[in-house]
Amino acid sequence: MSDSEPPHYADRPEWSDVVPIEQFENMNPLAPIFYSTEYKDAADYFRGIIKTEEKSQRVLELTEHLIRLNPAHYTAWQYRYETLVATDANFENELRLMDELAITHLKTYQVWHHRRLLIMKIRKPDPELGFIAKTFKIDAKNYHTWSYRQWLLAYFNNDHLWIGEPDFVDEMLNADIRNNSAWHHRFFVVFQSGLHQGEEDRERVLRRELTYVKQSISLVPNNASAWNYLRGILKHSSIPYARMITFVQPYTLPLEEQPPDLVDLENPPPSKGAHLPCALAFEFLADIYETEGGDSILKATELWKSLANEYDVARKRYWEYRIKEGLRTLQQ
Repeated sequence: MSDSEPPHYADRPEWSDVVPIEQFENMNPLAPIFYSTEYKDAADYFRGIIKTEEKSQRVLELTEHLIRLNPAHYTAWQYRYETLVATDANFENELRLMDELAITHLKTYQVWHHRRLLIMKIRKPDPELGFIAKTFKIDAKNYHTWSYRQWLLAYFNNDHLWIGEPDFVDEMLNADIRNNSAWHHRFFVVFQSGLHQGEEDRERVLRRELTYVKQSISLVPNNASAWNYLRGILKHSSIPYARMITFVQPYTLPLEEQPPDLVDLENPPPSKGAHLPCALAFEFLADIYETEGGDSILKATELWKSLANEYDVARKRYWEYRIKEGLRTLQQ
């Protein structure tokens, strides 16, 4: 034991009543895990505690110690929560501890699951939005954080929680237009929150979102997140992809072959510095032709050939598969 480590539980008189239980392993394990002596000692005493089903303040101290050594230890988290409930602990104090651990271990699912359980007890969701925004300054794309934010909004489903989300997601996308998590959250807020219930509202929102995503694509054409958002809007609203053909076609052409500048607010052209042709536009246009069927499938296969041989060579085998399937459809 180094000078920086706390004394092992085996050396603490206040833990002498607990019988530690070592982890069971075969005589010759294929892949033995070489735990530190500190972790092994804490885990052995934790197993001893579980056997006696003790739930006390010292158990909270033990589980915190174990979690700091291994934040993904699901059983330690679960037993800690059960101990908090059994001892009628202060859940808001526990939440402050989680503030620290969540920042330190942003990508650990168990941290966020434990936080959900606490908020379900405390039932004060409003400050959580500010805390989440703080964590996004560290990692704006962390899946667990975005999932937690969506759970928070949906679980409590209060109008005052939802009301600021459109502006929030605008800020996130303004900071990084390629943030796929932010695009996903935008779809969640706009189309799945229930903020826009009336028929007139839905039509207005649909027009607004189509304009927003097209303008985003015009500025940064090679952004898969924006193209996926466009697909999501169309599928959600049962709008055929073919309705977008006028918008998409210019993005399959080099800059020097772009049509003359025309004012078309519904179909903004690529920006002057855009990197064209855009592979994502080829893919979208091919999907349009494939959906039309018949001879249009030949147009789709030509686009897939362009993707396989020039614009998206990294996925060459995938495009060759699409070509093969398209030609097979024609022969049926």
